[in-house]
Amino acid sequence: MSSLPETVEAPGLSPDSLARFCKYITGELGIKMSPAKLPMLQSRLQRRLRVLGLSSLDEYQRQLFDSAQGDEERVHFINAITTNKTDFFREPQHFAYLVETALPGLDPSHDASAGERAWRLKLWCAGCSSGEEPYTLAMVLSEFGEHRAGFDFTLLATDISTKVLEQAQRGIYDEERIEPVPLVMRAKYVLRSKDRTRPQVRIRPELRHKISFHRLNFMDANYNVKDLFHVIFFRNVMIYFDKPTQESVINKLCRHLVPGGYLFVGHSESLAGLNLPVRCVASAVYRKPA
Repeated sequence: MSSLPETVEAPGLSPDSLARFCKYITGELGIKMSPAKLPMLQSRLQRRLRVLGLSSLDEYQRQLFDSAQGDEERVHFINAITTNKTDFFREPQHFAYLVETALPGLDPSHDASAGERAWRLKLWCAGCSSGEEPYTLAMVLSEFGEHRAGFDFTLLATDISTKVLEQAQRGIYDEERIEPVPLVMRAKYVLRSKDRTRPQVRIRPELRHKISFHRLNFMDANYNVKDLFHVIFFRNVMIYFDKPTQESVINKLCRHLVPGGYLFVGHSESLAGLNLPVRCVASAVYRKPA
């Protein structure tokens, strides 16, 4: 567990309060806390002070941990401190690898004895943030399915932040957010607002209905997920964890990966030195042995 030097102080926070916040964040969320993150922590919590009408972060902490309102406020606390950076078609090489290599390798009709048959692909977007990644996957898979009879898919998308999950479920974005989406896909899968004074778009309902959004904390001992998945996207999440936490979380994810299934991580992330049941098959792509 990460800790902070005793000499580090944040304005408005006593050393004991700072240590308690950091212990909770690391224990509950697995997020490493460092002195560089303290200004961010203070800034985001000041917004909660204004909402609640409190005068100090020490007073806020007492409400968070020691009062009857604490359980409800912890949800707001987690929403406030978690970072949610994402884009449509972020790290696009992964989507190309998915449709050109991974999916053909998973296709059951490649087995000559199986013949042509229906195939439902199951994917999990673990750490989905505000929804751009699962909607990108839904677009890519819909395009793939146009050229394969009997293909269908379902997507599970999870995040710990209720705030971003609500946004993801709505599927509404500022129009500038869809710039990375190819024009042909925009025409198929995105609706433009008729109110041009507010240039927004919404993902078409037939795509939204393919995705199930749920809250999940990677620090839980067991994930309340019943399915096994052919593909799991877990990208740009574990950069916030220390090595033991990375190993623990990815092992838990891999319990839900079918033999032969694929795990995608962020290009800036590495599984080197971790004891995991997957092997590297491409840049930031891992496969569970069949």
